[in-house]
Amino acid sequence: MNIIRSLAFASLGLMVSACASVDMPSRNLPFEPAPNGAVSVPDGYEQLPQVDPLPALRVSRVTVEVPRSLTVSEANSYLPKGDIVWREDPFGDRHAQVQAIVQSAMEAGSRGLEGPIGANLHIEVLRFHALTQKARYTTGGIHAITFKIRLTDPVTGALLRPEKTVEADLKAFGGARALEAMSRGQTQKVRITGHLANVIRQELTRPGSYRNARLGLLQALQ
Repeated sequence: MNIIRSLAFASLGLMVSACASVDMPSRNLPFEPAPNGAVSVPDGYEQLPQVDPLPALRVSRVTVEVPRSLTVSEANSYLPKGDIVWREDPFGDRHAQVQAIVQSAMEAGSRGLEGPIGANLHIEVLRFHALTQKARYTTGGIHAITFKIRLTDPVTGALLRPEKTVEADLKAFGGARALEAMSRGQTQKVRITGHLANVIRQELTRPGSYRNARLGLLQALQ
């Protein structure tokens, strides 16, 4: 009995000693972000990927491509099928009309940047879906716009950043709100141009910071 009691006390002593030891981080636990300002990453913290370290750019040239392979819809329905839906200009070459809008927006958004690295900006439009007449004067909808960004060195042509596809959707006014906006000069073209200029400005100065708006069911349907 004395032997059993002695063993029990010894086991209890070991348990208490273990509880009093310093609690070291476990490699099996989920990682936590490293504290702000940490010079080195301590055990138990994950080295998080850094935001794109490339400084703000100085854009020398802007080109916009609207591939002829993109399909155009002239159907006056609420949700027409097609890569390009544009009605605010007179009937004509929709590819050229969209190219002019996006070119103007990208030039405005990249103008005046004074970063230390020169760059050529190339935009490839993948989708440009504004409103039909029917949607414009009734329900409204979504300006669904998608494009690809390519930034290259003006001298060597080398990529400065990986190519990136951006979805830049915008709430589109309908009915009385559309008419009121038009009376203030806020046409579809003006709103889309301003929106795209803001998007590309954000992508050039704070890469990866732009997030496409969540605009509900209509956005999902388009």
